[in-house]
Amino acid sequence: MRYGIFSDVHGNWEALQEVLQFYRTEGIHDYICLGDIVGYGANPKECLDQIRGLNAVCIAGNHDWAVSGRLNYDVFHQSAKEAVDWTRGKLASEDMAFLNRLPLMFKNDDFVAVHGTLSEPENFHYMIYMSDARETFHLMERQVCFVGHSHVPQIIIQHGEKVVCSTKMNADISPADQYIVNVGSVGQPRDGNPKASCCVYDAAAHALHITDSRMMLNPPTPRF
Repeated sequence: MRYGIFSDVHGNWEALQEVLQFYRTEGIHDYICLGDIVGYGANPKECLDQIRGLNAVCIAGNHDWAVSGRLNYDVFHQSAKEAVDWTRGKLASEDMAFLNRLPLMFKNDDFVAVHGTLSEPENFHYMIYMSDARETFHLMERQVCFVGHSHVPQIIIQHGEKVVCSTKMNADISPADQYIVNVGSVGQPRDGNPKASCCVYDAAAHALHITDSRMMLNPPTPRF
């Protein structure tokens, strides 16, 4: 099974097209969206329609729940609040209902997925420190966990008691280790690389890689 796993589209339809074009060359069987389909970008409706058309598994991001009214967004940065209000005016009632129903986590035999962390996923914590990663490793119940939210791609590996952040964007899954994989952002990267980021996970081959779509995007917007 080959999975196309992506996150944080944020209404950037052009970037989503580049990522999906890349996935068409990768023999993807199932698509997993790790949240924040909407927020900031100019085409929330179009992005929602296209992702739903993929029959993708979708989980909730903080912007998805904020737009649908399920999350209080008082703590958001002012630009993010304005984006939430603007996005609401671009969506139909069925779109809002779809976002409101999105679950916080997804788990199958191959991996677990969440927008932020497995610890208090409803609070959409950022995984910034190794202590955050250790909490999620403790809760995983699977060898691999996919996350988004920070818009910064990375692979964190736990080997015994040791937790390290890999400098590589690919990994052969070792049975002795556990992995947290941040797939980065399709629509608003924040790692200094303006290209859309996405992940391919080949569960049968026990291998994954994070790549960019070679698409120049908009400059970063203040987070939250």
